[in-house]
Amino acid sequence: MSEADIREWVIDEAYAKERIDKYITESWEEDVSRSQVQLWIASGHVKVNGKPVKANYKLAEGDVLEVTVPEPAVVEIMPEDIPLDIAYEDSDVVVVNKPRGMVVHPAPGHASGTLVNALMHHCKDLSGINGELRPGIVHRIDKDTSGLLMAAKNDKAHASLAAQLKDHSVTRKYVALVHGNVSHDQGTVDAPIGRDPFDRKMYTVTERNSKHAVTHFAVLERFGDYTLLELQLETGRTHQIRVHMKFIGHPLVGDPVYGRSKGIKMDGQALHAKVLGFIHPSSGEYLEFTADIPQDMEELLASLRSR
Repeated sequence: MSEADIREWVIDEAYAKERIDKYITESWEEDVSRSQVQLWIASGHVKVNGKPVKANYKLAEGDVLEVTVPEPAVVEIMPEDIPLDIAYEDSDVVVVNKPRGMVVHPAPGHASGTLVNALMHHCKDLSGINGELRPGIVHRIDKDTSGLLMAAKNDKAHASLAAQLKDHSVTRKYVALVHGNVSHDQGTVDAPIGRDPFDRKMYTVTERNSKHAVTHFAVLERFGDYTLLELQLETGRTHQIRVHMKFIGHPLVGDPVYGRSKGIKMDGQALHAKVLGFIHPSSGEYLEFTADIPQDMEELLASLRSR
């Protein structure tokens, strides 16, 4: 049995008088619907100052809001014989080079064909800490982002890798092609990210219900109206690189959500998780892996160089 997932907020003046179900939905880092939040409230999983409340409860300044996420229902994930590009594997951890277009874990609309389905077939042993729907998954990258991802094979390894992510000691470097000529050779975007209040499926730079987010970038190559960047994550918020690049006026090429409709067309954003480094959970040795840029992105860069 995994530890209970408990989230807590102390309400400040700006959110006084807001409905509790709306506040939780907009504050939740992962994708959660308002109807799901209302079910949690009705089931007693949401408390204010230690007491259950109703979905139409209006928050007050100083309220302590606590949500205990119920364990996911037992869902049998079918192992699937899907080829995997394994960068490294031992009895504790497996590092996979995920192709663009592959979903990391099962979700509504993606019950099969995911990285977890493939890992279940390949490994037979994955950490259970993340519940039945995400066995072994310590962190994720978006469906249309390619590159390196680590998964844990036991709970001890999972706890170690998750702790390293939390204290920002994991090395995560990405390569991205963005619109426009990035004028500075290097820089840092330090801007908090939260849900977009106008579209809950999107994230944006905002002070409201947001989390600290830092992305470092360096220019690798310029193509006039496009720039190739190396980006290093200090924090790991949902859609962080995509949101930060849009925020500074250089959205990712091919990004279906945060990008531009004109210019180069690509099936998914031109973003690749190239370098992944972490301390091995058992040996204590620092390991670092590199994955080549995928062929479609390499061909795109070649066409820009030959213009």
